[in-house]
Amino acid sequence: MVKEAFRDNIGLRKDNLLLLDKINNILEDYLRQGYRLTLRQLYYQLVSKGIIPNKASAYAKISSLMVKGRMAGYVDWDAIEDRLRRIRLPYWVTGISDAIEDTINQYRLDRMQGQDNYIEVWCEKDALSNVLYRITHKYHIPLMVNRGYSSCTAMHDAYNRFLRCLEEDKVPYILYLGDHDPSGLDMLRDIKERLSEFGIPLLNIIHVAITEEQIKKYNPPPNYAKVKDPRAKWYIQKYGHTSWEVDALNPKILHSLLEDNIKLLIDEKKYLDVIRQEEEDKQKLRDLVNNGGI
Repeated sequence: MVKEAFRDNIGLRKDNLLLLDKINNILEDYLRQGYRLTLRQLYYQLVSKGIIPNKASAYAKISSLMVKGRMAGYVDWDAIEDRLRRIRLPYWVTGISDAIEDTINQYRLDRMQGQDNYIEVWCEKDALSNVLYRITHKYHIPLMVNRGYSSCTAMHDAYNRFLRCLEEDKVPYILYLGDHDPSGLDMLRDIKERLSEFGIPLLNIIHVAITEEQIKKYNPPPNYAKVKDPRAKWYIQKYGHTSWEVDALNPKILHSLLEDNIKLLIDEKKYLDVIRQEEEDKQKLRDLVNNGGI
């Protein structure tokens, strides 16, 4: 826990302090599970628990309150994550022994080696990148964060990757996660059509989240804003003026949805064989170090 105060006499009212207690309970529960939430995800958790109303003014209040709460030392600084503003630092070690141990710890084989299908995970929003990376890292599957509609350059790069997989007689799949709104749903069409234009006609796109069925099952808070997207006409005719953000789903649910879809597309025995080989190789490397072979 990192609760460090930088402001005195913050002037928080009793009702705000009670709300911060509820916020801390949510954040601490997720931290115990290894999750750090974005401000948006925290907002949706508060809405889903009936703690705050689902409207723009409530989001603005939470944003302001979280600044005051952290600056006054009431909220853990490590509990909230800003996934857009990051520093970049070159890799470094403290010495040769540190470098060797680091290499052993990072040693990995291609965990999709020998699989019949080639899988990528594409996400509309960068805010979910760290949540999804826990699963894509586990299975050694590429994660593409589009930040809305993908660029022409990114699509051409994807074309090259899928072309290589087709040349290796693998079946290409994209597992897509995006908002249930005009643009989020339209991206499913856009991805397939643009990659087809590059010459990848056999692409399979699976809509992992957030789907109409998941909205009915999990009842996530709807987006407080009315749909104003230029593609809204067809969406309003089919779904009405309500939309849902993929962030509104609990991170644990997102993990489960993504992993379940991956498992349907892979030979799990081959995957586990690679994991076992990794561990054997790591032990061989440690034996070499301990016996003076390195």
